[in-house]
Amino acid sequence: MKLSHFNFKLPHDLIAKYPAKYRDESRLLVINRKTGKFEHKIFKDIVKYFSDGDVMIFNNTKVFPARLYGNKEKTGAEIEVFLLRELNRDQRLWDVLVDPARKIRIGNKLYFGENDALVAEVIDNTTSRGRTLRFLFDGSYDEFKKTLFCLGEMPLPKWIRKQTESIDTERYQTIFAKQEGAVAAPAAGLHFSRELMKRLEIKGVNKAEITLHMGLGSFRTVDVEDLSKHKMDSEQMIITEENVALVNKAKDAKKNVCAIGTTTLRAIETSVTTQGLLKPFNGWTNKFIFPPYEFNVPNRLVSNFHLPYSTLLMAATAFGGYEIVMKAYETAVKEKYQFGSYGDAMLIL
Repeated sequence: MKLSHFNFKLPHDLIAKYPAKYRDESRLLVINRKTGKFEHKIFKDIVKYFSDGDVMIFNNTKVFPARLYGNKEKTGAEIEVFLLRELNRDQRLWDVLVDPARKIRIGNKLYFGENDALVAEVIDNTTSRGRTLRFLFDGSYDEFKKTLFCLGEMPLPKWIRKQTESIDTERYQTIFAKQEGAVAAPAAGLHFSRELMKRLEIKGVNKAEITLHMGLGSFRTVDVEDLSKHKMDSEQMIITEENVALVNKAKDAKKNVCAIGTTTLRAIETSVTTQGLLKPFNGWTNKFIFPPYEFNVPNRLVSNFHLPYSTLLMAATAFGGYEIVMKAYETAVKEKYQFGSYGDAMLIL
């Protein structure tokens, strides 16, 4: 498959700028791979497609307020810092992106908040935009983290809108978010409400959880036509023995195993036994899934409608089949489904 295979015409007004009024009332396009048929539903109708003993696997990562705005020393020039990952807790070292990057050099100090509540020093240049910052803070680690996150904004993708709002503090986070460390929300999980989770539980559908802390790698531009030459950024992930047991029990019983989102899909396909079962994992993954790909763990997938050329779209087509998923996207555009992180979803059976 080539990069050019993943282009389609997406009107800008179909990119969702706000979440649906209620989490579970987004639209849902159900794709049956065997029959090739599509059904147009509301997301909470998903309950009808699952039975006692089936398993849904969710990504329980939690988004932190990763976008900071500050000023450069001496010139006072405005800068945006995007926190990617904490490198060293004791030394307050963070891997970040800086914009504009060209004038930010090693040794520069950056100031954030009123009365310079937080100061950082640039100590390393890792890429054209990447930097390592050392935050200069005299208080405890908890005080530092509280200050840092108070100054930060939720890191909504800029194609949604320029600034975050109070609604995003809650809605750009899944209801089962627990493990802090993501700079982007696992979009498919945003559709699940507490009421919907209760209905699934009553029906006997089990919930397994994995953790994959989404960085910007999933959204990084693919700039090679030959997809086999694209390298994903590494992201931290954890799969516990308890959740492995839940998934493998369902597989052994020939029950449905549904990955909720392409991040979950990548995580569970990272850690598979030779028998095609899930196994525990604690480390990093740079797995890149694109067609053709033979899946081991899930037989169903919930995914949002993603943007052209995105690695997320590539993973969805690998699971559902290139032709049928691209046809579903064509249908979604025609029927004015919403795309992106706050957009509508599809269920691939």
